[in-house]
Amino acid sequence: MDLNANFDERVAVHGAEMPWDASPMAGVDRRMLDRLGDEVARATIIVRYAPGSKFSAHVHTGGEEFLVLDGVFQDEHGDFPTGSYIRNPPESKHTPGSAKGCTILVKLWQFDLDDRTHVRMDTNKMAFVADAGRDGVEIMPLFNDGREDVRLEKWVPNSTVSFEAAGGAELFVLDGSFTESGETFHPQSWLRLPEGARTTFEAGPDGVRVWIKTGHLAALPPKRPPGA
Repeated sequence: MDLNANFDERVAVHGAEMPWDASPMAGVDRRMLDRLGDEVARATIIVRYAPGSKFSAHVHTGGEEFLVLDGVFQDEHGDFPTGSYIRNPPESKHTPGSAKGCTILVKLWQFDLDDRTHVRMDTNKMAFVADAGRDGVEIMPLFNDGREDVRLEKWVPNSTVSFEAAGGAELFVLDGSFTESGETFHPQSWLRLPEGARTTFEAGPDGVRVWIKTGHLAALPPKRPPGA
């Protein structure tokens, strides 16, 4: 299955407007944002766990990165509430689920295959800092390995934010809204910009908090995962 597989193009998906599709595991549904492959895939997905649902134990051969959007995600490594940012590197193993239900933004098969760095952060316990180069913008760094940069940003209400997608970029709205190229983005909206794109965002009347990844599309990804 190929979905939004041309990484040279701007792609916008409004996740909150999409239906939920069932996964192979009962009680786990998803909204697919991009995908290369079938059940083994390079993918960006919104995943919803019903209360009491879980996957069987499995290995993430190509790594898994996720942000908890609501509820509490759980595995043998702990309980991860809304706002938790997790990186499970290639060859890591876990048994994911949620006793009370949760929703997460997930990226699969997008790691350097030699990466073995585990990241587990609770962004509720971290502080935003002013971005010295951009008025009205605060940032919370999450991860940087020289290949990609991951962060949260907050833009003050009605601000104008210039943006250059060096190495490509993805943005996912957590709360608030912004407008770009005449299109308005609300919570669960996702925007992917190709290498070198330049644009301007207009924050909505309540401002916006957004997850951002840059740099990772500099070398056009993706080969399909083995077996995809």
